[in-house]
Amino acid sequence: MRVARPVVLSTEQREILEARFRARSASARSVDRARIVLLAADGMQDKQIAAKLQIMPEKAARWRNRFLDGGIAALEKDAPRPGRTRTITPARVQDIVRKTTKEKPSNATHWSTRSMAEAAGISEKSVRRIWQRHGLKPHLRRTFKVSNDPQFAEKLESIIGLYLNPPEHALVLCADEKSQIQALDRTQPGLPLKKGRCGTMTHDYKRNGTATLFAAMNTLDGTVISMCDDRHRHQEWWKFLQVIDYVEELITAIGDYIDKHNVSPKPFVWTAKASDVLEKVKRARAVLDNR
Repeated sequence: MRVARPVVLSTEQREILEARFRARSASARSVDRARIVLLAADGMQDKQIAAKLQIMPEKAARWRNRFLDGGIAALEKDAPRPGRTRTITPARVQDIVRKTTKEKPSNATHWSTRSMAEAAGISEKSVRRIWQRHGLKPHLRRTFKVSNDPQFAEKLESIIGLYLNPPEHALVLCADEKSQIQALDRTQPGLPLKKGRCGTMTHDYKRNGTATLFAAMNTLDGTVISMCDDRHRHQEWWKFLQVIDYVEELITAIGDYIDKHNVSPKPFVWTAKASDVLEKVKRARAVLDNR
């Protein structure tokens, strides 16, 4: 007859196990494990403990051995389980990552979870987990522009120098234009946003004309100076410099937006150095040259 390993408890261990066995707030599995060890310490064999507690002998043997190998701490949690065998091999994962980063679907600009799942023969959830694990977001794009101007560095230093170290009593004006802003109207009214449903709008529209926005930011206090016009020739630019306003329905909407911005403007402070910008340009050129 096979005899189980004996259990010898110290006074402190017995007190802890008896307190756990009597505790009303303890979980059922914690009480069972404490009772198994206490009965084993009293000299009972695994089959006797199983008959007394109406459990399987394997369970009594398991927690006897767990206690002998790891003490009371081993009774507090289950041993780790191997879990389900992976159906997607590492090689297949790498193939999906390669396909996501190096290839494009024939009928779209980027992969979606559905198209990748169909191409790879796995579920959408698996594709999503792989993308999240590798930090892949095929639907996102960052735009960039590297200047080919041979005098780019000199011009950059001159312009940034105006912000970082402007001449005494000088006015630095940062200005830009946005031409052909379209006054669009949808051909059919859409449905408003509501709980459980997003707002809707038709994909087609009709044009009601265009306008050109001239805008300048006062870097001292963050306010925006604006002017809208029908055209964007040098004459309109000169009018903007003289701050002449010309307002229509679209222009009014743009003006309202700028007015709301100016309610609580934030001062603009340039912090980037010319050397920092040139370093980014250098890195961008290195990436493009290595492709």
